[in-house]
Amino acid sequence: MTQIAELLEGRPLIHAAPGEKVRDVARRMTDKNIGAVAVLDAGALVGIFSERDVMARVVAAGLNPDETTVARVMTKDLVVGRPDDDIDAALEKMHAVGCRHLPIVERGNLVGMISIRDLLEIDDATLRKKTTFLREFVTYHPDYET
Repeated sequence: MTQIAELLEGRPLIHAAPGEKVRDVARRMTDKNIGAVAVLDAGALVGIFSERDVMARVVAAGLNPDETTVARVMTKDLVVGRPDDDIDAALEKMHAVGCRHLPIVERGNLVGMISIRDLLEIDDATLRKKTTFLREFVTYHPDYET
């Protein structure tokens, strides 16, 4: 089973500082085509800022994204994964709290972030491989005459 550490290899870690303005971070997220960023304060993970936070806590609340800091609207109650978690464990954690992004922490340090999309793409590829194997296994006809 694929471990989360394998998904993180070679990926840059995009993050924000608590004092950054919402619009600046939202632009960075758009430029990088990501739905959430880790919020770090002096290197420590203090929150996650996501598209949902923008919609629910900024737009719907009528806050000005040029004046509002990420710290004011970020998600602070976090569930984290570990690099040695497998896909199923990560999916279970995300499902339990209804989140789409999971920070990955090792020995107290943030080492990456994965999304539900990342996990489903891996899971889908695994299922396709299994399906192909089973199809070939079931339809294989050895040539008994030779």
